[in-house]
Amino acid sequence: MQVQPLAAKRHPKGLPVLFFTEMWERFSFYCMLSILSLYMKETIEGGGLGFSIFKTGQIYGLYIGLVYFTPLIGGLIADRVFGIRKTIVIGGLFMMAGHFLLAFRPLPFFFSALCCLMIGNGLFKPNISTLLGNLYRDMPEKKDDAYNIFYMGINLGAFASPLVASSLRNLHPIHGWHYAFAAAGVGMIISLVTFALFQKYVRPGDLKASDQATQSLEITLTRAQARRRVQALLLIFGVVIFFWLAFHQNGLTLTYWAENATRTTLNPEIFQSVNPAFILLFTPIIVLFWNALRLRKKEPSTALKLGLGMLLTAGAYLIMAFAGLAGGDTDKVSMWWLINSYAVITLGELCLSPMGLSLVSKLAPWKIRGLMMGGWFAATAVGNYLSGLLGSFWDQMPHSTFFFILVGTSVFAFFILVACLKFLNPVIKEAEEMARAAAKNSA
Repeated sequence: MQVQPLAAKRHPKGLPVLFFTEMWERFSFYCMLSILSLYMKETIEGGGLGFSIFKTGQIYGLYIGLVYFTPLIGGLIADRVFGIRKTIVIGGLFMMAGHFLLAFRPLPFFFSALCCLMIGNGLFKPNISTLLGNLYRDMPEKKDDAYNIFYMGINLGAFASPLVASSLRNLHPIHGWHYAFAAAGVGMIISLVTFALFQKYVRPGDLKASDQATQSLEITLTRAQARRRVQALLLIFGVVIFFWLAFHQNGLTLTYWAENATRTTLNPEIFQSVNPAFILLFTPIIVLFWNALRLRKKEPSTALKLGLGMLLTAGAYLIMAFAGLAGGDTDKVSMWWLINSYAVITLGELCLSPMGLSLVSKLAPWKIRGLMMGGWFAATAVGNYLSGLLGSFWDQMPHSTFFFILVGTSVFAFFILVACLKFLNPVIKEAEEMARAAAKNSA
């Protein structure tokens, strides 16, 4: 396969293609996820499934865990079998089928839909992130910015989807749930059509480990260097588990909090638009802030940014713990507690999630890049499952106690990461220097 040369100074044309593809895919995913826990615990008379909070939490955690664990296999399939683009399309078709199956009420359709979504996300999610990184193989200095832009696409879709889901759910007291699920399927159709129409712009990033062109771009690593890179990634994967354990309470316990502990008439899923709205607001500010520090040679290392993300996550749940103590344990409080908590955890997310994706792209050896990107999502899966496991005990302890637990897990992860900076920083710096040297030699 011939690899088309990329522009040295401009972002590749594949970036907007992947931006809009991912935006509509995330619209479909979060359109479903914003109402999933509410749908499961809603009474049968109200059009839901009538599950208990404990059962809802268990299913939510298992689903959102597996939906992010399957990318480990999806990355391997792309590396070894189909290539990146074909794997993305196959995954998108599975996801589309899953969303439309949710538009039918019987339980076999519900569980079949979740299985399709697990498979589809596993094939789609890691490979579109890998594809983006491959497009920037000749301009590693722009990779962090590219992932920040890409992350804005994710959150543009995530911002709109709860609003659409809420509007459609209100159209009919019973069938409205399924209108919202069908809308998620339509979003996936738009995502696939976008990706299919502009293939020529993303084709340069469809590299397999066996391709001669890929091997010519491969940075020559010693076995010790490759081992240190993988060890660094595994350490980071272990830390981000604690972030997703905390973050993905947004679709479960924070939604229950919005429904039962805030003085508002808004539908609870509406609050799931707050985080992506803050992402869109804060991303340009954060990028300018890092650039300003970079010019002054005071920018923190990528690993330290991840640590700051965990510290901010702890701060977000400290706000919620105080909200519980202020009255939310037994009564309703102002919705601004929740909104302020979302603002802080959003800053934490911007320090951690797009930086983590970029870091995987920088550190992972070419031959296992898809597999390691899948490893990032597998770590996300573990955190997601634990979020549901912990969330299943929501009604068995005071809300403030529940949130203090999340403060503790986030602070613990922060100290683990800080303790490992002496190992992580040199590995990351070496990888960045080697990538710049390789880009210069290929120019």
